[in-house]
Amino acid sequence: MKDILGILWRRCVLVIPVIWAVVTLVFLLLHLVPGDPVLAFLGETATPEQVAEMRHRFGLDRPLLEQYLAYWKQIARGDLGVTFVDRRPVAEKILSRYPATLQLAVAAVLVAVLIAIPLGVTAARHQGGIRDAVASMVALVGIALPNFALGPLLILLFSVKLGILPPSGFGEPEHLILPAFTLGAALAAILTRLVRASVLEELHHEYVKTARAKGLDERTVLYRHVLRNGLIPVITIVGLQFGVLLGGAIITERIFNWPGIGTLTIEAIAARDYPLVQGCLLVIALTYLVVNTATDLFYRVLDPRIQVE
Repeated sequence: MKDILGILWRRCVLVIPVIWAVVTLVFLLLHLVPGDPVLAFLGETATPEQVAEMRHRFGLDRPLLEQYLAYWKQIARGDLGVTFVDRRPVAEKILSRYPATLQLAVAAVLVAVLIAIPLGVTAARHQGGIRDAVASMVALVGIALPNFALGPLLILLFSVKLGILPPSGFGEPEHLILPAFTLGAALAAILTRLVRASVLEELHHEYVKTARAKGLDERTVLYRHVLRNGLIPVITIVGLQFGVLLGGAIITERIFNWPGIGTLTIEAIAARDYPLVQGCLLVIALTYLVVNTATDLFYRVLDPRIQVE
């Protein structure tokens, strides 16, 4: 328990410079990119008086450094500000969309794991055979097809041609199938190759021969012993890729009209809603850090000999 608390404390300390870098980069990029959020909101017919009044109301007429420091003061108070468009609290809007994105990301990870583990184990067990070649081909196709190409293809096949799954929507289990598969396909391809390599490496260890000599069937040897010891690099990739899934969800949510934080980020960027964009990216970064910390702690569950630094 003391070790775990120590890990959590060190990670909390490391979070501070990461959050500072994320907030600073996003703040500078938003303010340095050409375009005026006030004109984007009011339209070209707005009078100079209206533009000046709105810029003053949002504090956009102050020097950039002053705006930057004011935003940090808000974050220190746990306040992400209010949106430019509808004046709602940023935290409220993010919390209303965040569960949908988290649901999609978790479902994508489950899809990837359910595909990759049996496929990777089968490929390793039949190394050099037809099953190994098929698994390798599936992995290559998954890596080669980006989600912005795979998503429309799945909609065309399962929604337009076959009519068995809805092309978009939210709320029912069937609405989750296509976006989860679209988002998890690339991760499944990566994990399949990684599981295959890990299992092949473990199969050469002496404990595998001992387990077989005791009369254990091949399935028990592979899934209870070999796979357990080979899961650590797989978990590493899953933890690292979870943040990528949240980023990739921006495109996938747009394709399937999924009401998550990715869609909200696109809408905020289109409206040049500075506080909302900053809040969305900050939440994604924090989620990524939390998942990576949880991944490191999970190493201890799989192998207590590992010292997590």
